[in-house]
Amino acid sequence: MTRAPSERVLLDGPAGKIECVIDLPASGEHRGRLHDAARDRLYDAPRGVALIAHPHPLFGGSLDNKVAQTLAKTFVELGYVALRPNFRGVGMSVGEHDEGRGEADDLLAILDYARARFHATAPVLAGFSFGAYVQTLVARRVQPARMALVGVAAGSVSGGRGYTSEPVPANSIIIHGELDETVPLANVLAWARPQELPVIVVPGADHFFHRRLHLIKSIIKGSWQR
Repeated sequence: MTRAPSERVLLDGPAGKIECVIDLPASGEHRGRLHDAARDRLYDAPRGVALIAHPHPLFGGSLDNKVAQTLAKTFVELGYVALRPNFRGVGMSVGEHDEGRGEADDLLAILDYARARFHATAPVLAGFSFGAYVQTLVARRVQPARMALVGVAAGSVSGGRGYTSEPVPANSIIIHGELDETVPLANVLAWARPQELPVIVVPGADHFFHRRLHLIKSIIKGSWQR
């Protein structure tokens, strides 16, 4: 199988440049050698665009996080272009942490870029932990095709932080670890309960899904094909 090509770009955002990795579905040995215009024509009609949001930047979260990478790989294998930005203040992204508000604005700027380059309409919004929380804010301002949220930050979490995650569409995939030590499972169930939203609980999984990353991929793929 041809390895999916990736690009690392700097995109314009409300606080300055946003570093973003774009993972493209592989469909030919020659693709990596094409110049930009030819490559973009080949991607005029992907299955869709998936925007991936990483965990909390003040606690080491970045686009290289293993769960964020797993989400990106999953959607690339499903035929999507996956965009993984660094939140403001991380890597080469300009700005300072804004507790989710500015980060949501940054993700909306990435979606504007995706619409222009890939002719994307309704995106898939995916995220992990703090990134999943931010995606619930984004979903209030765009109409996602679907959402996939892992370890979504909701309620009072470790470190004395608190999050009021917004409701999400009924077709969203919510995955949480049984033994999550950062965001208690009870918090996510309390958030999901008034929405009548199913939560998929992975037995024995901690917050970072150590040794269980493959289950995130299999759950999403299985749900996507139904």
